[in-house]
Amino acid sequence: MAAVDRLAMYDKKEQTLANARIEEFAPLVKRIAFHMMMRMPASVQVDDLIQAGMIGLIEAAQKYDSSKGASFETYAGIRIRGSIVDEMRRGDWAPRSVHRNSRRIAQAIKAVEARTGRDARDAEIAEELEVDLDEYFSMLQDSNSSRLYSYEETFGEEDSNIDASETSSAFASPFEGIQREGLKKALAEAITQLPERERMVLALYYNEELNLKEIGLVLGVSESRVSQIHSQAAARLKSRLSGWQR
Repeated sequence: MAAVDRLAMYDKKEQTLANARIEEFAPLVKRIAFHMMMRMPASVQVDDLIQAGMIGLIEAAQKYDSSKGASFETYAGIRIRGSIVDEMRRGDWAPRSVHRNSRRIAQAIKAVEARTGRDARDAEIAEELEVDLDEYFSMLQDSNSSRLYSYEETFGEEDSNIDASETSSAFASPFEGIQREGLKKALAEAITQLPERERMVLALYYNEELNLKEIGLVLGVSESRVSQIHSQAAARLKSRLSGWQR
């Protein structure tokens, strides 16, 4: 068999394998999309996330290299999340008012904690903002989706067996890599300083990948309360990591 024929046969086999992976792991895209919906503004539809995630899955199926040591599911999960985050960043789905409220909340938390020397409470933050609790929680939910860093971007792509150049958020320069490493350490430290319930929600959501309902059952609270706690944790982290925000 000629070399060109062997190459064509190899390419066909690789494409068949890639297509099989896409079909097998399509449900993973849906699961990740629904999982990430909690941090998106109301204007974003889950179908938008699924569409972006499918692009990541297709790229993963075409570029996966088993010799790197990571399973395809791990690699695909990274590409899917990265593709969704990139699409949201390009579209900038949050209106200006959401960005403005996000800054106001972070500033209010910082002011309360500087004044009291402890973690700011819901009622105190609302009072600082001069709004009632319901309005504060509504602002929290919207602003959560617009924060200037992403837990997935910082931790979700870390796998020693995966070449960073193969991910959608590869470093543009050595300096950017240093900055990212510094942010990782600062964020990890800030998370350890969160109130216990906020730390638990982050751990259950990001590490254990539980959904709102499952976390609510663990904590004995409603899904909406879990969402509020998550949003509060994100806002608190944003206020404490203001020096890292671009």
